[in-house]
Formats: sequence, C-alpha cells, structure tokens
Amino acid sequence: MVIRGRAPLRVSFGGGGTDVAPFCVEQGGAIIGSTINKYAYCSIVPREDNQIVVHSLDFDMTVKYNTKKNYVYDGKLDLVKAALKAMEIQKGCEVYLQCDAPPGSGLGTSSTVMVAMLVAMARWKGMEMDGYQLADLAYQVEREDLKISGGYQDQYAATFGGINFIEFHGRDNVVVNPLRIKKDILHELQYNLLLCYTGNVHVSANIIQDQVSNYKKVDAFNAMCEVKALAYAMKDELLKGNLYAFGRLLNVSWESKKRMSNKITNPQVDALYNEAMCAGALGGKLLGAGGGGYLLMYCPYNVRHKVAERLEAAGGQLTDWNFELRGAQSWISDDMRWDYHQVKVQTTHGEYTFDV
Repeated sequence: MVIRGRAPLRVSFGGGGTDVAPFCVEQGGAIIGSTINKYAYCSIVPREDNQIVVHSLDFDMTVKYNTKKNYVYDGKLDLVKAALKAMEIQKGCEVYLQCDAPPGSGLGTSSTVMVAMLVAMARWKGMEMDGYQLADLAYQVEREDLKISGGYQDQYAATFGGINFIEFHGRDNVVVNPLRIKKDILHELQYNLLLCYTGNVHVSANIIQDQVSNYKKVDAFNAMCEVKALAYAMKDELLKGNLYAFGRLLNVSWESKKRMSNKITNPQVDALYNEAMCAGALGGKLLGAGGGGYLLMYCPYNVRHKVAERLEAAGGQLTDWNFELRGAQSWISDDMRWDYHQVKVQTTHGEYTFDV
C-alpha cells in the first residue's frame, strides 16, 4: 500500500511580500496568484518496524530515523522531520519526496512539499482537516517550528489551489477568495504568459529578512503599500477581463517591488526582463522573493514568439505550463491486493493468456 499526497506549485501575480510580518499584521497584506500544473509529491509506504526512511528523489539522498528517538534538526531533510513530529507519526514508514521544480525557483517549493507531506500523513492517519487547518499547520511547522523566514501565501496557495485573491491580517485572520474567471479570459491569460527559468536559484530567507529590516524605511514601506494596492487593482482588471491593463500592472508592480529590497533583482534578471520588454512584453515579474528562479512575462499574442526568442537567446529557459485549479490531494494505491500473475480473456478468436 502506498499513500500519496500531491500539492501544486504557484505563480504570484501581485502583492508578494505583503504577506510577511510585520507588514501583514500591522497593515494587512494581499496577494493575487494561481497554482500551476507543476507539483510536489509525497509517497508513504508503511513498515512493520520503528524505522522511518526518507528518500529525496530529487537529490538522491536517504536519511533514516527511529520513531522512538527525538528528531534533531541538523539540516538534513528537516522539513520531513518537522512534519513527522507535527503529525505525531509513531509508526515506521518509507517516505519518498519529489518536486517538479528546484528549491529557490520562486514557485513556493518548500511550502508546497510541506503541504504534500501533511496531506499524505493526514490520509494515512485518517485525520480530517479542512483547507484552513492544513495551510495553518504547514505555516506553523515551516515558519514557527523550523524558524524559516517567509510569508503565508505559499501554504495557502498549495492547499486551496486555483486562482485566488488572499488577504492576510496575521496568522488568525487569513481569507482565501477564489476568483471566478471566465474560461475565455483564463485561456487567453495562459496563452499570453511566458514562464522562463533564469538558470539561477535564490535563498528566499535572506531576501525576506532584508525586506523585513527595511520595513521602517519610508521608501520601502511606501513600496509595500503600493504593491498591496496593485494586487487589488490586478484582481479587479482580471475579473473584468482587461488583460492589457493586467499586463501593464505587472510591470508597475515589479518596479514597486524592487524598492522593497536591493536583493530582489540582479543584473542577469534585469537583462532578461529588459530583453522581454524590448521585444514587446507588457510587463512581468520575478516569481517568489526575488534574486533568481522563474520570470513570468505577459506578452500580447502577436509578439509572444518574439519575446520567447529574445529570452532564449539571452539564456532563459522557457517552461511549458498551465493553470491548475485543484489544490492539495491525497489518494491510496494498493497494487498488491491483486494476487494473480496471469490475465485471461475470451474473444471470438479464442482464449488468450497473458503473464503480468
């Protein structure tokens, strides 16, 4: 028997950084974004002993624990240890982790892996958790137990899925507003958005800490307020279907966000962004905290191919993607229940037997 959990990665359109304390607690934060068809997976295979064996398939790493001993955070797959501790896993198991994007890509990978683990463990234990409970637990484990700097949006995006406008007023007051976008608008939006990997990853905690330290600086604070207001503006234009305005607002938001910290961009990112804009893109942004990872660009249909060519010529790597409107899911697979090794079928031509 295998228990699987899956959670979708996300792209943020606007409001990024306003979900980080102290801004979201004192001023209220807001983000608009969507999950995409890239995922984090967790597979759990129960064992008959007290051993927990964790396999990171992306990094070819295996770590072993014993349920009778305390978990020690030592930098080796601490996300898994913290999830096991939070879910009070007392039985032995094999845990397999895999993610469609590397850490530091700007798609919320670590939080999405956490959500995938928690939803799989909850399924194994027969626990019922609604979306808010699951997202809050993921936030607690990552931000409070492990002390990893960051905001709220990744856990809630991965849990709920879809295109959402999420408002933050501290941990006890997060509201997820699903946006009802017409299919025609959604298809056009996806067609006009290019997702480009810059080739570099970032350490989001360092950038976020710098952003937090700038909170009391006038220009950085004003930039955070602008980024929040722009999230509301982008939500309104997207609901109306004004994608031209939406694309232009992406650029305005990116210019504002760069004022929040001087670590958000770098010469390589600026060069790629400028290439896209010179080719006719209306706007875009670096996903996640900044510093590297994926670049998202909005391009009118008649220049989309030109923007793609310029980005690739400048060293960018375009990625196929689509929207994912479902959130975290879990299921059970049990092929071992089929206790036979031959399949027989009867047709008009006779009986056939196949070994399996």
